[in-house]
Amino acid sequence: MKTDRRRLLKAGFLALNLRATQLARGATMLAVRIWPAPDYSRVTLESDTPLKTTQTFVATPPRLAVDIEGMQLNAAMRELVGKVQASDPNIAGIRVGQYNANVVRIVIDLKQPITPQVFSLQPVAAYAHRLVLDLYPLQAIDPLEQLIQQRMASTASQPAPGLGGPSAQVNDPLGELMARHNQSAAGAQKSVPPPPAASTRRQDMLPAPDTFIDSPGRAHRSLPPERTDRLIVVALDPGHGGEDPGAIGPGGTREKDVVLNIAKMLRDRINASSVNGNPMRAYLTREADFFVPLHLRVQKARRVQADLFVSIHADAFFTPQARGASVYALSQGAASSAAARWMAQKENKADLIGGMNLNGQDNQLQRALLDMSTAAQIKDSLQLGGSLLREIGSVGRLHKPRVEQAGFAVLKAPDMPSVLVETAFISNPEEEEKLRSEAYQKQLTEALMRGIQQYFARNPPLARHRGI
Repeated sequence: MKTDRRRLLKAGFLALNLRATQLARGATMLAVRIWPAPDYSRVTLESDTPLKTTQTFVATPPRLAVDIEGMQLNAAMRELVGKVQASDPNIAGIRVGQYNANVVRIVIDLKQPITPQVFSLQPVAAYAHRLVLDLYPLQAIDPLEQLIQQRMASTASQPAPGLGGPSAQVNDPLGELMARHNQSAAGAQKSVPPPPAASTRRQDMLPAPDTFIDSPGRAHRSLPPERTDRLIVVALDPGHGGEDPGAIGPGGTREKDVVLNIAKMLRDRINASSVNGNPMRAYLTREADFFVPLHLRVQKARRVQADLFVSIHADAFFTPQARGASVYALSQGAASSAAARWMAQKENKADLIGGMNLNGQDNQLQRALLDMSTAAQIKDSLQLGGSLLREIGSVGRLHKPRVEQAGFAVLKAPDMPSVLVETAFISNPEEEEKLRSEAYQKQLTEALMRGIQQYFARNPPLARHRGI
């Protein structure tokens, strides 16, 4: 009895001693990362235990000082200095040093005034504890203004179809974009999401057709083509990014890299194309390797009043045997299959992995934005998904022969058809190799382009009214 008591006391003493040693040692920095983006720049500090910090922002010259308590300067923290890119729109440089025996100070020199957001993330997926420094410029980038600038740059070098001549004074797609931008500029300071745009799809003004495409084999009673002389905007959403790599193939291929390449290829094809004489323009929710929360992807697309929303991903499963491409639309009720429900749950975890500051968001507004989907939007999305699925099936294998439905958060815009395309199973070694191939990426891009054009050929958008 006494021997057992001694053993228990000894074990308890060792545990307390270990805990005291850990507290004395403090946190250890495991990795540091910087994600520059036009919208904001993110600095991530990953450690084995939570970090206790204090922050001080100095306006002139702009810089942010972060003191980390219980920390000793190590090699990982020193790497932060060399990770700053000259092209970073917000960070000019970073300095780190041992401020005193128990505090490491990080000073971030800034290129412009910013609004910092500092928050912690609990361990998730492959990450330990993370301290995140999000540096938002005071003058936030307007997605619509960004689209206008891109449009102006392209028209300066090569006018798009439908521009030029006397008629351009009346039906100028660029002028239409500027009008929309000027109309919304007065409310740019408001934090609430924009109201649903007035419907611009011809089918919303007509009785619903008896049949529509929700799989490659189903019929569609097409509407006659109609010239509307206006710019068609397609929002492309490359999944994941930044802290969230998405699925990773057995060969190390990251989903976020593959889908960004495909989205850029598709953007270039859309920008050089037209439908029924109407020029097209693509808008990317992210153009580089950075994280965008799911609800902001939807907000960006709605801000530019996109006519379509196409989210691009690469599938993954527990076993390497799964293969084939899939297309998903939103479901207001139950998912169309257990696999579709599982896929939606997996994709909806992106905010947890990518790292979203929930304290800095109005959760009620988020929920309102993501709960405004309509039956008409879902019907249109099924039509779009059917066109895409049929064309994807002409260049590769399909995982399912019909458009699947589930509660994907990124598809809940109420005023535009929205689909999520899983291009292939990156967890399958053969399909991973295809996704890495530029030739296959081009084939897939052409298939997506044909599907988008077919959708607009059957569902031409109405001319927008600049006064609306």
